[in-house]
Amino acid sequence: MKLNNKIVIITGASSGIGKSLAIECAKRGANVVLAARQYVTLCEIAQDLEKQYNIKALAVQCDVAIEQDCEHLVRQTVTTFGKIDVLINNAGISMRALFQDADVEVLKTVMDVNFWGTVYCTKYALPEILKTQGSVVGVSSIAGYKGLPGRTGYSASKFAMNGFLDSIRVENLKTGVHVLTACPGFTTSNIRNTALAKDGSQQGESSMDENKMMPSEEVARIIADGIENRSRTLIMTGQGKLTVLLSKFVPSFLDKMAYKVFSKEKNPLLR
Repeated sequence: MKLNNKIVIITGASSGIGKSLAIECAKRGANVVLAARQYVTLCEIAQDLEKQYNIKALAVQCDVAIEQDCEHLVRQTVTTFGKIDVLINNAGISMRALFQDADVEVLKTVMDVNFWGTVYCTKYALPEILKTQGSVVGVSSIAGYKGLPGRTGYSASKFAMNGFLDSIRVENLKTGVHVLTACPGFTTSNIRNTALAKDGSQQGESSMDENKMMPSEEVARIIADGIENRSRTLIMTGQGKLTVLLSKFVPSFLDKMAYKVFSKEKNPLLR
């Protein structure tokens, strides 16, 4: 399925992987619906995409943690374009705090955005995607395969997302709907800057070396190829593929590796 002339909804489209996905899909001729909380930023991105790629772009203010916003997003898309071909559940938030120190509300917030945001958007978009035999995409993470220290809420939300998408995929084996779980490794974006600290405030500075990470533009290209090829799962980095492999065969060894890696962060939580 080529993306040319398709209608693609992208949540979390104001920055990072979401913005790069909007650009990549527009390059391939898709009409895009950009969803995020930052409406002014979305409008600017939409205008730039329309001018540069001669496509149609719609900006919709949406907090995916609010079910009514997700319903409104789908309704606006159908009203404007008449159909939905692809839903990319990309909106996400992270956290950085040891579980023993973190407020429970931090974990709830992360789960509301990452997991429930995917559930809400998929629930309302699926009837339209069934009509077009289109795609439901979840931008998950390697953290959905391996619990990461200091990211209990984030890993839990991504494990939940992976299980949800897997179930949706099986339910739709005979309907023609394509379900893609995309798992980037560490990617250059602001997700670590906006990650929630133990009290729910944003941590501000990234705790990792952003220069060694995969660019969001490359992640977007791989996901767009995956949609067009109707891929099942995308594990995008060698580190990610190794993590998935080790988690199956030598999980206790992987525990030690994860501990070692995260103990070397800036201002480490582990000692």
